[in-house]
Amino acid sequence: MKIATFNINNVNRRLPNLLAWLSRARPDVVALQELKAADNEFPAAALAKAGFNAVWRGQKTWNGVAILARKATPVLTRSELPGDPHDKEARYIEAAVRGVIVACLYLPNGNPQPGPKFDYKLAWFARLRRHAATFIKQELPVVLAGDYNVAPTPRDIYPTRSWDKDALIQPKSRAAFASLAKQGWTDAIRTLHPDQPMFTFWDYKRNRWPRDAGLRLDHLLLSPTLAPRLSKAGVDRDVRAEDGASDHAPAWIVLR
Repeated sequence: MKIATFNINNVNRRLPNLLAWLSRARPDVVALQELKAADNEFPAAALAKAGFNAVWRGQKTWNGVAILARKATPVLTRSELPGDPHDKEARYIEAAVRGVIVACLYLPNGNPQPGPKFDYKLAWFARLRRHAATFIKQELPVVLAGDYNVAPTPRDIYPTRSWDKDALIQPKSRAAFASLAKQGWTDAIRTLHPDQPMFTFWDYKRNRWPRDAGLRLDHLLLSPTLAPRLSKAGVDRDVRAEDGASDHAPAWIVLR
C-alpha cells in the first residue's frame, strides 16, 4: 500500500502535473494540501477518470485538503480538526482507506512571528497533538500525512541563516513537532533515510530549486500499530523540476 502526501499549491492550476504524477507513481492513497479551490471547484471528475475517488474540503483562494484513493472509496471520518469550533480554515480531513485511517493536514505557516499567526500555528499544533493522542490510546492504524510547515531539525534545511526568523524553524515549532512524535509516532521518511536531507520544498524565490536550497516540511507519521509495516519511503524530487510545478514535491511511503 503506497501512501503519499503532496502540497499541490492550487489543484486546478497544477492538475496536468498531478495527473501525470499519479499515472507514473501509482500511489494507492494521496493526501493533498493547498487546493486553493472552493468545494465546487475541486476536479473530482478528472481524478475519477484517472481512477481516483476523493473526499475533500475546499476553501476559496487559500488552504483546502483532500484524500484520494485509487480504485477504492475513502470513507470520510472527519472534515475538521476538533478543539476550536470557531476555526473555519480548511486544513484537516480524515478518511479510512483499506483498513488504514489517513489524516491529511495542512498546518498553519505561522509567519510573521512573533504575532497572531504564529500563535495560531502553535494552538493548531496543540489541537493536533490532543487529537493524535486519541489514535495512540485506541491503538489504531493511522498515518498523519501532510505539510506540517516545520523543518524539524537543522538537517531538514539547507545550510543558511536566511530563514533564522522564519516560523518554519523556530524552537517552539520544532518543539511542537517533537512533542507530537513523542506520543509514539514514527517519522517514516527520516526513519528510513536518517542521513540524507530528503527535502520536500524549494521556494520559488532566489533560485532555490537549482541550488537545492530546500527544506523538509512534508511528513508522514505512523502510529505504533502501523509502523512495523513500513517498508519503503521517498520523495519524488523530479516533480519539482517540471514546468508549472508546485514548490513542493510528493513524499511517500510503502506499507507491507
